[in-house]
Amino acid sequence: MSLEALKVLDLRVAESTDELRAMLDAYRTDGGVGRRMSIALVPTMGCLHAGHATLIREARKLADTVVVSIYVNPLQFGPNEDFARYPRSFDADLEICAGEGADMVFHPENLYPEGGPKLTLKVSELGDVLCGSSRPGHFDGVATVVSILFNAVRPDIAVFGEKDWQQLAIIRRMTTDLHMPVDIIGVETVREADGLAMSSRNRYLSDAELRKGHALSAALLSLQSLVKNGERDVSVLLAAGLRVLSDAGIEPEYLDVRDATSLESLKNLNGNSARAFVAARVGPARLIDNLPLESV
Repeated sequence: MSLEALKVLDLRVAESTDELRAMLDAYRTDGGVGRRMSIALVPTMGCLHAGHATLIREARKLADTVVVSIYVNPLQFGPNEDFARYPRSFDADLEICAGEGADMVFHPENLYPEGGPKLTLKVSELGDVLCGSSRPGHFDGVATVVSILFNAVRPDIAVFGEKDWQQLAIIRRMTTDLHMPVDIIGVETVREADGLAMSSRNRYLSDAELRKGHALSAALLSLQSLVKNGERDVSVLLAAGLRVLSDAGIEPEYLDVRDATSLESLKNLNGNSARAFVAARVGPARLIDNLPLESV
């Protein structure tokens, strides 16, 4: 997108960490309001949709300055995953950022040194379950890139979607363990009209596959309904969810109920802050979803 077009959008784009920091210096100090300006970061891999727009709007409510990062992070893709074909739509992304009130977009070509990083973060336990069991190293890549973004932007607030709940739990633990002064905000998953969680990878799917993918949220809702009616036995909950998936012709990678913070597996709820998690391949896309299970 041309500089003239960016001016029309009233949006600034930084393509390097040095450029970003120089831009942020102007925002961080005073800003004409007689106080230090607060900064919110919305980390994304681009291909923005209504879910990302919701994150930007939430950030806009919480901070004086909103930075959206757009970077497809190679460290979180396995050797046989979709890094090369991951959808990229930068000009359209800029229009969404501007329309939702972002002040700045950080769009680096590469965040790592030539030959790759020699030092990365390692996520243990939280990163070994659920998606981590089939994507070894994925959450190490997530934690590493988010820590780089936090160092580059130095935000007061960072906003993430709850669709990637495991990622959210890991980022919260990272900020606690590494004493990072960033307030992590989770925003409820934005869904299609039929309940399918919005995802950039939904673009891979045909209309029929999108309809089939609705079974993931339907399975989770069946667990939620049972819990609201008093069921506490996780084996009973999972059996109900598996029936919904089976009826749709879906063999899940996992369907599980875990503690919302520790991600430890649960056998019964008994007052636990629990969530139900599901992942499955539908057509060419691997889809994930989760919902809270309130014990009432």
